[in-house]
Amino acid sequence: MKHAPSPSSTSRRQWLTGAVTTAATAVAAASVSRVALAALPEAPQQTSADTAGPWTPPGVTGAGRPYNPVVTLNGWTLPWRMNNGVKEFHLVAEPVVREMAPGFLVNMWGYNGQSPGPTIEVVEGDRVRIFVTNRLPEHTTIHWHGQRLPNGMDGVGGLNQPQIPVGKTFVYEFEARRPGTFMYHPHADEMVQMAMGMMGFWVTHPKGRHPHIDPVQRDYCFLLNAFDVQPGSMTPQVNTMLEQNIWAWNSRVFPGITPLVARLGDRVRVRVGNLTMTNHPIHIHGIEFEVAGTDGGPVPRSARWPEVTTDIAVGQMRQLEFIADEPGDWAMHCHKSHHTMGAMGHGVPTMIGTDHKGLVKPLQRANPDYMVMGERGMADMGEMQMELPANTFPMMTGSGPYGPIEMGGMFTTLKVRAGLGANDYRDPGVYAMPPGTQARPVEVGQAPAASRPAPSAPPRQGTLEGTARKPGSGHSH
Repeated sequence: MKHAPSPSSTSRRQWLTGAVTTAATAVAAASVSRVALAALPEAPQQTSADTAGPWTPPGVTGAGRPYNPVVTLNGWTLPWRMNNGVKEFHLVAEPVVREMAPGFLVNMWGYNGQSPGPTIEVVEGDRVRIFVTNRLPEHTTIHWHGQRLPNGMDGVGGLNQPQIPVGKTFVYEFEARRPGTFMYHPHADEMVQMAMGMMGFWVTHPKGRHPHIDPVQRDYCFLLNAFDVQPGSMTPQVNTMLEQNIWAWNSRVFPGITPLVARLGDRVRVRVGNLTMTNHPIHIHGIEFEVAGTDGGPVPRSARWPEVTTDIAVGQMRQLEFIADEPGDWAMHCHKSHHTMGAMGHGVPTMIGTDHKGLVKPLQRANPDYMVMGERGMADMGEMQMELPANTFPMMTGSGPYGPIEMGGMFTTLKVRAGLGANDYRDPGVYAMPPGTQARPVEVGQAPAASRPAPSAPPRQGTLEGTARKPGSGHSH
């Protein structure tokens, strides 16, 4: 795993020790005065699409209780500073350019240089103060999805607070009341702003041992999001409802999504939030997991059961936990097949079974670049190196040690290895399979003959029986 560079910092000392003047107990999101603006905490920026390692809180007095920090796939954690016992953060809503896959750039709106915005990590009981500066071309707000907080901090523009005007800074302040996994996103011109990528993760760690929250060695999080970016363009179509052509994890698509790395025997937690317009059945190969938490809180052990796939509805979060006890490179993906395709695949007609004989040469005389695609299925496209329109990515892509993986979109791998360091999140490379543990070809004559059952005799005429029911006589559904 590549480690993203540290967030830019104009003054680390100022970040850790700076002070700001605000009301000690705010009851509603409020505009920040010019005097207070001069003492705002800095707003770190991150433009790299690599996965940053876990952020270790600074060792300053009152920094908060220790916790095992999360790792955000192809993302990072927002640093904070302490100010008189309050954790202060600074988010900047602004236009950004996101690299969704190598060479594929998209104009988005996000926070602090990226979409999604940085993950916010706090501890149960912390008092937090979040400054939000609006550098978008229109007003905005932030809704703290799933949090218990004062009504005036809930972030619904027009209902709970005035909109944050262009160029202005508002402040939100509340206590992180309960541990869990949450999200943040605008509640202002929501369809446009979320379609442009404005969202982020929030993790509240328990302040001590919790009866329903187990310690883990690896803690990952990512958001499910979707876009409609036509090949050759760079800006999402914001009015698309369900026909998005790019299905992403943290605004990245395979093969640009970082693998999840675990040491053999580690207990692993994966927090997944869904801010698309449809549900996603998330499937992990090679292990069984439990849904140990939702955005409503931790799930008691008595209410859990083993799964290999769990469906995550719109606006939901699911916290998956498992023991990484099978070494290997295991696929992890959405089980809706069209969500593991690239942008070029959604408009391709089905040609399976079509006989192209007699058509290819006349078509090639008119268009020398014409080629037959899809009459035997679409796997051939995984091997084609055909020229693509500018700024897009193939329908099926990604190469493995044995050939094309033929996936895209919402797909990555879980890589489990023995002997990794406790904080080693680097990609360990290709798994070396022990001899005799891999599917292999069989020569003709080595396989047993395939037998077919004898066809059953057709029923004799006049032997069929049935029962007729009159309407209203009772039905079973």
